[in-house]
Amino acid sequence: MQLLILPPMPPVNHHLPDSAIRRKFQQRLLRWYARHQRDLPWRKTSDPYKILVSEVMLQQTQVDRVIPKYKEFLRKYPTLEGLANASVNDVEAIWRPLGYNIRPVRLHTIAREAVDRHSGKVPDSLEELQAFKGIGRYTAGAVMSFAFRKDVPILDTNVKRLLQRIFLGPMNRNGSKPVKHLWDLSAALIPKGKGYDFNQAMMDFGAIICTARKPNCRICPMRPLCISYPRDKETKPCPKPRRPSR
Repeated sequence: MQLLILPPMPPVNHHLPDSAIRRKFQQRLLRWYARHQRDLPWRKTSDPYKILVSEVMLQQTQVDRVIPKYKEFLRKYPTLEGLANASVNDVEAIWRPLGYNIRPVRLHTIAREAVDRHSGKVPDSLEELQAFKGIGRYTAGAVMSFAFRKDVPILDTNVKRLLQRIFLGPMNRNGSKPVKHLWDLSAALIPKGKGYDFNQAMMDFGAIICTARKPNCRICPMRPLCISYPRDKETKPCPKPRRPSR
């Protein structure tokens, strides 16, 4: 008797939600964002340089501390060329008191390299952006999404916490799922052609609703989708991640 050889089954990606759940999340998130989005100065520009400045400043720093310094920095260095031509000591001085003082040095180096190797422009590809020292996967994705309007995933502290809680469940003693899982999830959730609004919405939702401490679970529109929502004990707070939101 001849055996029937079947083709191998495609691998099942267990950590990604099905299409129906993804659509519900997208719709609820974008509907919430349309009503509650934050008014931030770097959302009023598509200049890749200005968006890069904001993203570097926002690393490990709260939004309310960044806003006045962002405006002051761009008044003094309104262009990539202006920053590249400045002395690094002056750049460090104006950066204070944001802290993490390696950031202005790296930003100054990025500006000089962009002038020397990219005709004074911030490149519009992930590979070229990540080739700069000081630009990691998140910052590159943010520039691609917010400056060049590409459907590129992001994964900052707010987004990590949001995706972990809703789709992967509470963190245990060993921490959250591997970061690669969260990157895959972030990429899979982006609605086609809506990467800008969707990524901004995830960050805002994590900063306003799904916060690090005392998340607003009772008013959260994601409750029906959220694995972490304590349906048996309505007063029990959501799990707290270890890092604060920006």
